[in-house]
Amino acid sequence: MHGNVWEWCQDLWHDDYIGAPTNGSAWESGRSSMYRVLRGGSWYGYPWYCRSAARGRGKQSDWKLYYGFRVALTL
Repeated sequence: MHGNVWEWCQDLWHDDYIGAPTNGSAWESGRSSMYRVLRGGSWYGYPWYCRSAARGRGKQSDWKLYYGFRVALTL
């Protein structure tokens, strides 16, 4: 499911994927922690952002009606 709200991710914002972890873990080093990755787009944005591959950034201190998160549990 995507497109309802931009989803906060654990990863810090990087301009590209150079040096990103290859094991699926969150990328939490190498940059300022001011911005986090947002994924999935929202009802508030353009239609082409409403896909899971859509990627943006947001300040952790921002609060918007179209930012959210999803809780996932792995066993």
